[in-house]
Amino acid sequence: MQIANLDWVILIGYMIIVTMIGIAAGFKVKDSEGYFLGKRKFGKWLMIGQSFGIGTHAEMPVSLAGAVYTTGMSGIWFHWKNLFATPFYWVMAPVFRRIRRTTIAELTEDRYGAWMGIVYTVFALSYFTLNTASMLKGAAKVINQAGGGDIGVNNVVIAMTVIFILYSFVGGLIATAWTDFFQGFLIIALSFMLVPLGWSAVGGLAGMKEGLDAYRFSLAAPEGITVWVIIMLTLNGLIGIMAQPHMLAAVGTGKDEKTCRIGFFYGNFVKRICTVGWALVGMIVAAMVVSGAFGVTSLVDPEDAFGFACYHLLFPGSLGLLIACILAANMSTCSAFMVDSGALFTQGIFRKHIAPNRPDRYYLWAGRFSGFIVTMFGVLYALFLIDRVLYSFLLTETLATFMGVSILGGIVWRRANRWGAAASLAAALITNFSLYYIRDQRLDHWDANVFLAALLAGIFALVVVSRLTAPEPKEMIESFFGRLQTPSVEGSSDDASSEEFDHVTEEVIRDSARKGQQSLLINLLNIRKGSGGLGIWRAYRSDLEGLLIGALLATGLVAITWLFLSM
Repeated sequence: MQIANLDWVILIGYMIIVTMIGIAAGFKVKDSEGYFLGKRKFGKWLMIGQSFGIGTHAEMPVSLAGAVYTTGMSGIWFHWKNLFATPFYWVMAPVFRRIRRTTIAELTEDRYGAWMGIVYTVFALSYFTLNTASMLKGAAKVINQAGGGDIGVNNVVIAMTVIFILYSFVGGLIATAWTDFFQGFLIIALSFMLVPLGWSAVGGLAGMKEGLDAYRFSLAAPEGITVWVIIMLTLNGLIGIMAQPHMLAAVGTGKDEKTCRIGFFYGNFVKRICTVGWALVGMIVAAMVVSGAFGVTSLVDPEDAFGFACYHLLFPGSLGLLIACILAANMSTCSAFMVDSGALFTQGIFRKHIAPNRPDRYYLWAGRFSGFIVTMFGVLYALFLIDRVLYSFLLTETLATFMGVSILGGIVWRRANRWGAAASLAAALITNFSLYYIRDQRLDHWDANVFLAALLAGIFALVVVSRLTAPEPKEMIESFFGRLQTPSVEGSSDDASSEEFDHVTEEVIRDSARKGQQSLLINLLNIRKGSGGLGIWRAYRSDLEGLLIGALLATGLVAITWLFLSM
């Protein structure tokens, strides 16, 4: 299978359309707030598309198909690790809107002071570098394999980078959101288009069961991913999501809290459904290889599984569509990361410590160029340092979890302080990397027991050190939690420095409780007090209803997948 003329027509058409959408949307950008946050005016459909597009990367089908090819369907939990955390996204979303800031680094600085804000910025820029590299490498592997292995992985990395930088540099988050919405449909197509083509090639589910071991069809198997590993992966996702540096732009830019909730939850739940398609591709490739009918008896690199399926199953035209879909999955996230990394550097370092009190347009261009530079570091990492895409992906997720201990801890526990936050991050990182070094494993490896040990070390350090050192200044704490306790509605103030947030009265809390808008997350350690005396179900109605619906949808998806595999 080689790229035919029809494939080129589809690819070129895709590139023209997505570039035109991004640049056209970018004409609306006149200031730094528009570039970094789209002025917080996105509607629910745009928010769903943005959350889905940013949260779905091209390396995900590559890494997951490779994991399932190796371990069976239980490997799906490497990406379903956030499935049972997804219902909590409904609860988490208002926090990103209420904090009324541009980046998570500013949230960290508000909570723990200036130097912890810089620590977070360093972590976040590293996160963007590693994640961008993983996405570029994962997509390049598939495209290279799909084209017969003659294109060159690094050549594809460079080509993709040029495309998404073009519209991201001009249009910022507005361009990213609109291109994400368009590209979301292509990502869904990417997730499932190979399944019907491979289904007939291996004789359907019955044919796969004849050639593969029975444990491969279990969602939790001793030979694959156990229940214990699933629990650890869920914890990883639940804690880490709060610290991922693109979350505020991806979740907190809706026109009101409900829009943010809908975008965050449903955008990510669509991704969980697409994950089933990626896993089935891994199973199909395992059956294709075992049959011996496709010229190989094993894959040297398991992460070539997705590309192997493309090469043997696609026909002219469909190959071009699939490559366009891969590009869509990749560029939707890379463009967002470029904008977000520019926001982090500009707001957290450049504006405050290098060039304060300059015209807004000065910071707009600083954001553009700093985002470009961080992206280039990711490109270099992708070209020269990545071994396994899956491990690089899990490394970034795990680093976010270690950072997330202090972020989440600082939201639910008022006594947490900067010394505890710093000790928490240091303890988790030292424990994690020391154990892998002792075990003579790569530092980007992932093991459930090592993860738990590092997580417990981080939590222990946060609690103990915070208790042994002085608390944060009362004024800073009151202002921070004042914003979190005040619901954000369309047209309300987004000025985080406004004095109206310095002291939240009992009447504000009671009014929020009457409307069912009290936050379970913010009041987690004071549930009854936060209810304003009106009853838990009434005060936290929005959160509880969303949690219930989310839990039913997550459980239903697992049940349907299990029933399908049991046929």
